Amino acid sequence: MLLYRFDTQLLIEGNGLSEDEIYENIVKNIEGDCLLVVGDEKLIKIHFHTNEPWKVLEYCASLGDIHDIVIENMERQANGF
Repeated sequence: MLLYRFDTQLLIEGNGLSEDEIYENIVKNIEGDCLLVVGDEKLIKIHFHTNEPWKVLEYCASLGDIHDIVIENMERQANGF
């Protein structure tokens, strides 16, 4: 059984984005693991395992335009679905 069920990935486009600020905010406010925040001040890629992917989407949407959103149920993948 996985501790965090959903692999959440997306891109954020905006102005003045900060990898460090985004990373710290997600770690502080959303439970999960395997967080990657990579990019520059105009485009950030997020990868995060969590049970609450909607919180990631809501936060990231507050920063800019979100797209290329992928949320995969890793438990289903592990079970061969």
